[in-house]
Amino acid sequence: MANNLTTRTMQEKDFGKVTSTQKTMKVLGTVLNYGFLLVVAFSVLLPFYWMLISSVKSMSEYMRNPPTLFPHDFHFENYLYAFQTANLKRLFLNTIFVGLVSTLLSLVITILSAFAFARLEFKGKNVLFAALLGTMMIPGELFTITNYQTIAMLEWEDTYKVLIIPFLVSVFYIYLLRQNFLQIPNELYLAAKVDGTSDFKYLWKVMIPLAFPTIVSITILKMMGSWNTYVWPNLVISDPNMKLITQGIRDAGFKVDYDPITNQLVQTMDVNIPIQMAAVSIVSLPLFLVFMFFRKYIMKGVSRSGIKG
Repeated sequence: MANNLTTRTMQEKDFGKVTSTQKTMKVLGTVLNYGFLLVVAFSVLLPFYWMLISSVKSMSEYMRNPPTLFPHDFHFENYLYAFQTANLKRLFLNTIFVGLVSTLLSLVITILSAFAFARLEFKGKNVLFAALLGTMMIPGELFTITNYQTIAMLEWEDTYKVLIIPFLVSVFYIYLLRQNFLQIPNELYLAAKVDGTSDFKYLWKVMIPLAFPTIVSITILKMMGSWNTYVWPNLVISDPNMKLITQGIRDAGFKVDYDPITNQLVQTMDVNIPIQMAAVSIVSLPLFLVFMFFRKYIMKGVSRSGIKG
């Protein structure tokens, strides 16, 4: 009896030590996780903080060494100067027009293509879809030369067509929506065909409503992509009135002088960096608001698209 009590007491002590060790490891793991998240959050938010405080500084304060972590004087007029020097109003209108038109046309192509690959049966469907997925392995920069040669042959430079047409088809969006369409039971499609429903009506009445979160996320991602594009517009657009908003950031803050030789206004090499930061803040604000209000649709749409292959 005494031996049993001694053994039970030792087991309880060992169990208590194990429990205490597990609690310690759990607390340590939680501290490390939150510490890592804080470091990542700080590294991500610091550039945004620096952008915002720099946008309201004077040039002399911005060049001060060591730099000030908080402005001594707030120069909100930098935002007005950014609009004036970079012609942001015109660039905003160009970007919104290109974004809306390209997004609408891209949605039509994406929805019809995804429906065809998910529900319709035709010869070579799997081979064609595999070939499309294979193009995702090729960096997009490799298409820049051939795309530029094509638009140069068609004489599309400095037009809206060159900003919209080359990037209407996105294999990633087609794949994303096709995976979502595959989750819709095929019995619904067969029942609709028995009732005499056309493919287009079934797509419009059944599949689009059920895949609406994914379609919303694709719309948002496409609009954000159109808003952020820089390399291609900078390559094919030289007319100041046709430029997009990302190109205008570079022009913000440049001083303009009169050239007596050419009788034209020219930009000097002197640039006001706080005004450029103000322009970056203006351009970043719409994307920030879109993400804050629609982030749940983006996450929900993407999370629903990879369950069934």
